[in-house]
Amino acid sequence: MAGPGPLAPARWLIAALASLAGGVLAATPQPSSRSADGIYTCIDDNGRKITSDRPIPECVAREQRLLNRDGSLRRVVPPTPTADERAEIEARERRAAEARAAQADAARRDRNLMARYPNEEAHQRAREAALDTVRVAIRASEQRLKLLASDRKPMLDEAEFYPGKPLPPKLRQSLDANDAATEAQRAAMANQEAELVRINRLYDAELDRLRRLWAGARPGTLGPIPAETSSAPAR
Repeated sequence: MAGPGPLAPARWLIAALASLAGGVLAATPQPSSRSADGIYTCIDDNGRKITSDRPIPECVAREQRLLNRDGSLRRVVPPTPTADERAEIEARERRAAEARAAQADAARRDRNLMARYPNEEAHQRAREAALDTVRVAIRASEQRLKLLASDRKPMLDEAEFYPGKPLPPKLRQSLDANDAATEAQRAAMANQEAELVRINRLYDAELDRLRRLWAGARPGTLGPIPAETSSAPAR
């Protein structure tokens, strides 16, 4: 077998240098992935400037600045909110969500309103139909009152035969029943008259909204519609 040639020492030297270089590279600290993300910096409660390659625990209640590797500002990290601040943030977000829901509901109702009443004539017909229903009830109450008054007259004529004396039980009961029925009809008429006023007020408010929508106002931009002031059914 041939012995080592003249190039053997050179090969040994190259192998040794490569091994040494590998050891040096292995011992050299490599940049962490966190460092590549940027540098956090803040001033703590004692006025001391702190820097780190991750969010700084001592400054959770203070503003932190996240810098790029070249020192330029990437963004400002706000303080971590306290429990009270979180509650206020949640309440604010809840109010905003409720406002968005109310606006969406108003837009839906506005579209329904315009579909139900494409013009003022259609709205007026609906108003008259609603009023006529109550007017019929009022006329019925008026007729009932006239009938009760007619029924009462012979009772009063009979009561004249008992001046200064107690009325017979049957007559007394009939008069009392007539009084109660008359009072009930008068109360019903008062409610019906109030209903006429309510219906007209409802349609007046609705017509004002419709006129603005017909003129080009975008549905949902006129504020929420209280359910009790809309004659259009919810959909």
